[in-house]
Amino acid sequence: MRVLIIEDEVRLAENIAEVLRESGGYAVDIVFDGEEGLYMAESNPYDLILLDLMLPRMDGITVLQKLRGGDMDVPVLVLTARDEKEMIVTVLNAGADDYVTKPFDLGELLARAKALIRRGKGQRSPVLRVGDIEINTADHSVRRAGTLVSLLGMEYRVLEYMAHRPNTVVSKTELLEHLYDFNWERFSNVIEVYISGLRRKLDEGGSEKLIQTLRGQGYMIKR
Repeated sequence: MRVLIIEDEVRLAENIAEVLRESGGYAVDIVFDGEEGLYMAESNPYDLILLDLMLPRMDGITVLQKLRGGDMDVPVLVLTARDEKEMIVTVLNAGADDYVTKPFDLGELLARAKALIRRGKGQRSPVLRVGDIEINTADHSVRRAGTLVSLLGMEYRVLEYMAHRPNTVVSKTELLEHLYDFNWERFSNVIEVYISGLRRKLDEGGSEKLIQTLRGQGYMIKR
């Protein structure tokens, strides 16, 4: 999953990004003002946006209104130092999905971020099930037919993203856009490497193949 942080407090933004990358396994982009944040949000496919309200060049409420005015339905978690009732009502009415007030616990922020991403994918439970595959998005464990399967970090991220979209063709471009941040080095065969690893580990000893390849289109996990 890919997350955009729009926050002008540099140290706070970097601390949040570190937690999201290391504990959540997310790709993260950071921008420090509202105008660039709006541009990045409109130019890239994100699974979650963390949005501060007090931003230079364009305030967070305006950014949020422009996103929702453009029919962008990506989940937005607002970061705010103001907890008065009127401001919270304004934030939610502008289209925010949730908010946290500063200072906040990074563990709580991560939990809220994971919940919003799940809800954005239409998934309430932290456990994804596709056929006999069980993916726990809280601890990143994967089981097939009850047997624990050990995956590399990027193998897990590919599998989780596809499991959120069963019976849907997912192209290599879509996977690259959602699993890597803006600064990633583009290697043409990286997705094929992770798909190969998933097949080797998940299909071992089983008769039913989990991931199908649709030539010239991408990959699909069938229920």
